[in-house]
Formats: sequence, structure tokens, C-alpha cells
Amino acid sequence: MKIPIIITMILLMPVIALHGQADSIIGVWLTEDEDSKVEVYKNQDGTFGGKVVWLEEPLNDNGQPKVDDQNPDASMHTTPIIGLEILKGFTYNASKEEWAGGTIYDPKNGRTYSAYLRLDGENTLRMRGFVYGMRFLGRSSYWTRE
Repeated sequence: MKIPIIITMILLMPVIALHGQADSIIGVWLTEDEDSKVEVYKNQDGTFGGKVVWLEEPLNDNGQPKVDDQNPDASMHTTPIIGLEILKGFTYNASKEEWAGGTIYDPKNGRTYSAYLRLDGENTLRMRGFVYGMRFLGRSSYWTRE
């Protein structure tokens, strides 16, 4: 009886390890400019997303919460930046050790970019946004785990 249980546990270890790796980006990250924090989470469908949870300057010049006024969709112009989902649709690719297939939205300019994410060590998240499906036409940003 013990042998089948042990064999089953040994066979499941790689699956459990991959699941743990995929979830390793979950948490709160301080952006490179240190002016915002983004919470990365796992959605029910298994993809990863992220939303703004803190701004260094959360209020505009009129003392009101900052809103997504740069968004090309005018209906979003009253949406608060805090709580705004800026990372969407990332899935873990174990062979490349990266989260890809998603997008990042930049509320500073209202643009959405294709992107991938990679961990550099435990506490640094490399986010690379790019255009036209070409990774070399992009920019990297490094976020620090909170």
C-alpha cells in the first residue's frame, strides 16, 4: 500500500513544482519609477493579471483621485487609476520561465502593449512591453517585490 502512494507522490512532484513557479509572481510590486504599486494575482481562468493598488501621488491638482483620462476610450476617463487593471492575460510558459501572451496598459499615455514578464531572482520582476509582436521593439522595466 505504501509503494503506490510513494510512486504517486514522486510522479506529482514536477506538477506541483511547476504550479509553484507559475504562482511566484503573485504579490505586490513597486514599479521602476517608484510612483506606483501593482498587485499581481491569478485569475479564476488560470491567467495572471495586475492592478494598481497604490500611487505616490493619488490626487490630481484639484485634490480629486487621479483617473484614466489618457485612455482612448472616453468612457474610461472617469475610472480611478487606483484599482485599474493594467496587466491582463498572462500565462506561464515553463520552458521559457516567463509569463507571456498578455498585455500591459500604461495609464500615463493611454497605450496598451504586448508584454511578457520574467523573474530576475526572487524580488525583481522584469516586464517588457513591445509593439507589433516584435520583442526587440520594446522597453523593459524592473519592478521590486514589496
